[in-house]
Amino acid sequence: MGQRIGDTAGPYDINDLDTPTEDLANSHLDLGSVLVPVVEGGQVTVEMSADHQPEAVYLITPVGRIGVHAFAAPRIGGLWREVVKELAESLRAEGATTSIRDGHWGREVVAAVPGGEHRFIGVDGPRWMVRCVASGPEGDTESLAQLARAVLAETVVRRGDEPFPPRDMLPLVLPPVLAEQVAAAQEQLGEDGAPAAGAASPVRRSAPASEPEDVVAGGAVEQAAAATVFTEDTDPAADEDTLSEDELDAELLGDDAAEEEPAPAPSKGSAMARLRSRRKRR
Repeated sequence: MGQRIGDTAGPYDINDLDTPTEDLANSHLDLGSVLVPVVEGGQVTVEMSADHQPEAVYLITPVGRIGVHAFAAPRIGGLWREVVKELAESLRAEGATTSIRDGHWGREVVAAVPGGEHRFIGVDGPRWMVRCVASGPEGDTESLAQLARAVLAETVVRRGDEPFPPRDMLPLVLPPVLAEQVAAAQEQLGEDGAPAAGAASPVRRSAPASEPEDVVAGGAVEQAAAATVFTEDTDPAADEDTLSEDELDAELLGDDAAEEEPAPAPSKGSAMARLRSRRKRR
C-alpha cells in the first residue's frame, strides 16, 4: 500500500506516494528533484549564483529560513551518517560552536554562530539523501527546529533514473511561475552581476497575468508568484557575522562525542496541511 502526504511517514519517495502530484500544486513547490511544502504565511526566495543561475530556493518564515535539497546517494544508504561527521568538523573549522542532537530521524547537526543558529537535518532514502537546513536568529530556536521537521516530514523526493555520483545535489528545476520571477531578475542584472541601471535588487514582481486555475490564497502558487530573487551580493544571509550556507556546505558536511539531548516526539503534521484540505473542499 502506498503512502499519503500527512501520514507522518515522510520524507517520501515519489514512487511510493499515493497522493497525486496535482493535489500538491497549492501546498508544495515542485523544484524538480524535490517537492517542498510551503509554510502558511511564509514567503519564497530564490538565491542566484555568481553566473546568474538559480542555485537554491528557501522558505522564509516568521521564525527563520528553511532550505531543502536532495542529493544522490549509494544504494546501500547511510550517507547522512557519514556526512554528519564531516559537516561538524567543517562547521567548527569555520568558527561555529557545534553539537549533535538526536532528532526524529536520527542525528541533527546544530551550529551556533554569533547572533544565530543553523540546524542540519538529514534523511536517507532509496538512492537519495534529503537535507533540510534551518537558519534563524538567537531566541526561540526550538520553534524553528519543529517547523523544519514538519517541512521535512511532508517533503517528496523525485530521484529519477539518471545516474549521479553520490553526494551530488540533484538538479533544481523551477516551476514556471517561479522561473518567470528568475527570468525577470536576470533581465535586470548587468553583465557584472550588479543590478542594471534603474533596477532594484533584490527583484520582486507581482503575480504573472496567467495563473493556474484553482489557486489557493497564500498557497505555493501565490508564494512562488511573489518570490524574491537575491543575487550572490544581495543575499541577506551573507553577513560577516553569520556563516553563509555555501560556507557551511563547502565540504559536505564531526564529532560523535558532541552533546546530545532527548529525541523530540515525531511530527504530527504542519502548518501547510490546511492548504491541501482547502483545495479538496473546493
